[in-house]
Amino acid sequence: MTNLFDIKGKVALITGSTHGLGMAMAKGLGQAGATIVVNGNSSQQKIDDAVSELKSEGINAVGYKFNVTNEQEVMDAVAKIESEVGAIDILINNAGIIKRIPLIEMEVADFKEVIDIDLVSPFIVSKHVAKGMIDRRQGKIINICSMMSELGRSTVGAYAAAKGGLKMLTKNMATEWAKYNVQINGIGPGYFATEQTKPIRVDGHPFNDFIISRTPAAKWGDPGDLAGAAIFLSSKASDFVNGHILYVDGGILATIGKPSNE
Repeated sequence: MTNLFDIKGKVALITGSTHGLGMAMAKGLGQAGATIVVNGNSSQQKIDDAVSELKSEGINAVGYKFNVTNEQEVMDAVAKIESEVGAIDILINNAGIIKRIPLIEMEVADFKEVIDIDLVSPFIVSKHVAKGMIDRRQGKIINICSMMSELGRSTVGAYAAAKGGLKMLTKNMATEWAKYNVQINGIGPGYFATEQTKPIRVDGHPFNDFIISRTPAAKWGDPGDLAGAAIFLSSKASDFVNGHILYVDGGILATIGKPSNE
């Protein structure tokens, strides 16, 4: 049974993995034995710091700086990674941004930037990584979707449009590439306790109270909770799972009413 979830020696490229949920998944896969390829674009220092943090925990990690929205940079990076590290067995498209602006006030440039990073970049990176997977007849691609792949929420219209599109892109990738023994699935995280959410995760804060009361599990998710889902979708255990979005949300999407924990 343990062989089903064995990813030792696999090479996993995780975009946007210098911090937050990307780093949490990097740690989870790395602790399971995968070689982690950290990616970021804001600074080489952040990449180096992330790699050092992973190595301090005994994880085999390397870092590559490239812009996931620039196709030429992606092509060059993929070729370099496969030459220097090895064939990419697992790709997690995690890089993304959100701009909290009401649609009526949002500039077209801002809308396009969110779509470009959150939806177009998974297409670009997957396209060039999948070529090698198809040739080898083996590979795992995980697109990081969102509860906004299913639901709308005030001020996140561009993000919801991108994540809804990413859900359908995931399904279409599976439609086209499953015959090559490549599995393409998504993970839809709920609300997680990260450094970014720390300022609002205090008793009495309206959003903190909303999340705890709205989530049937009655708590914020721990970033480590994503590790199991990522390992499952990266391993042989998911070899006949394709085009699926696994929501790791404490049950939020399971209910339309008020959860029983209230």
